[in-house]
Amino acid sequence: MEKVRKASHAGSWYTNNPNKLAEELERWLKASGIVKSFDVRGVIAPHAGYSYSGRAAAYAFANIDPTNIKRVFLLGPSHHYYTPKCALSRATIYQTPIGDLALDLEVNKELEATGKFGWMDLGVDEAEHSMEMHLPYLAKVFEGHPVKIVPILVGALSAESEAAYGRLLAKYVDDPSNFFSVSSDFCHWGSRFNYTYYDSKHGAIHKSIESLDRMGMEIIETGDPDAFKQYLTEYDNTICGRHPISVFLHMLKNCSTKIKIKFLRYEQSSQCKNMGDSSVSYASAAAKADA
Repeated sequence: MEKVRKASHAGSWYTNNPNKLAEELERWLKASGIVKSFDVRGVIAPHAGYSYSGRAAAYAFANIDPTNIKRVFLLGPSHHYYTPKCALSRATIYQTPIGDLALDLEVNKELEATGKFGWMDLGVDEAEHSMEMHLPYLAKVFEGHPVKIVPILVGALSAESEAAYGRLLAKYVDDPSNFFSVSSDFCHWGSRFNYTYYDSKHGAIHKSIESLDRMGMEIIETGDPDAFKQYLTEYDNTICGRHPISVFLHMLKNCSTKIKIKFLRYEQSSQCKNMGDSSVSYASAAAKADA
């Protein structure tokens, strides 16, 4: 029986006008100047409203060559629903204003059979924006190509659980018909986020934030999940997709394909100059197999 997850954030976080949305995405993808590549096997991309992070996200999604990809695993953090596990979706279809995406129910069954995954009901699924903000880009890039999605809501995992899920999912990386879309914003800075780390040696606050984010990005590029964990422990940077990124790093560490992550774009929603300001950072990366 068909179970539809509505595009619950369309009309607020991004336009629900199909023509306008398609045109906007097309424009941003072109403006990135990035050439798509068969070797790109995954991306890390932001998930804020498109007026904030839509342009930055294009630097991730423009890398995708849809020709040989059959399914996309979507890993997103949970903003409203607490679970110490990863959860699968009960939906069969995810709607977007520019075309619907079917879920891969076979892979869902395989994952359920491991006994390690919970389920999120439709209400939890529709309340969460972290994966939805990737969907219009995926619908656009895969236009005319049959692709299925495997959404995985990544809960508040312990370091041990991150490693365990990484080992469990690693085999899917070795199949080049699988692709991975990892959802994360970077530093949420300001008193409204309870995070005001500032190292004045970098100059203005926004420069200190950038330095902190870039340190994290460089560590992610090394592919070392333990170093990333150490960085988070030391600086407590408010990277909301820390758990999905950690799981992805463990997947890459445990698969037999050599894959390297490279960040291609970094932006901030605004430039913080005094302690009353706030901003969110957006970073886009591509994960490429060594050809």
